[in-house]
Amino acid sequence: MKAVELRFSDTNSANDSSGKTWGLDGGLFWVVVAGGCSSVALLLVLFSALHCGLTSSIVVSAVPIAVALTYVLGFRQGKPAGYDKDLLDTCLNGSGLTPNEYPTPRHPLAPHDYVAR
Repeated sequence: MKAVELRFSDTNSANDSSGKTWGLDGGLFWVVVAGGCSSVALLLVLFSALHCGLTSSIVVSAVPIAVALTYVLGFRQGKPAGYDKDLLDTCLNGSGLTPNEYPTPRHPLAPHDYVAR
């Protein structure tokens, strides 16, 4: 029987993905880790150093992790690259390439039922 040689070729499939950690695309888990660390640090400062109440310290220190999770899950996870920046740009500057919301005025010499476009 004749031996069959296998052909191997490089597909570069590893270059297409930035990977996942904790189910989050790319390096988004670092944003969640930073939010968690800042929440713990804020809790320690409020409760231990400033002697605030435990309940109020927990409520205030939950804000950084809530902001981080909202940003990651709402504006980055599963969205196209640059979605968060495009959304911010649209909110600040308005829409870019959209149809004109004001119709072109009718030409004074055109028939009454004709609207120039």
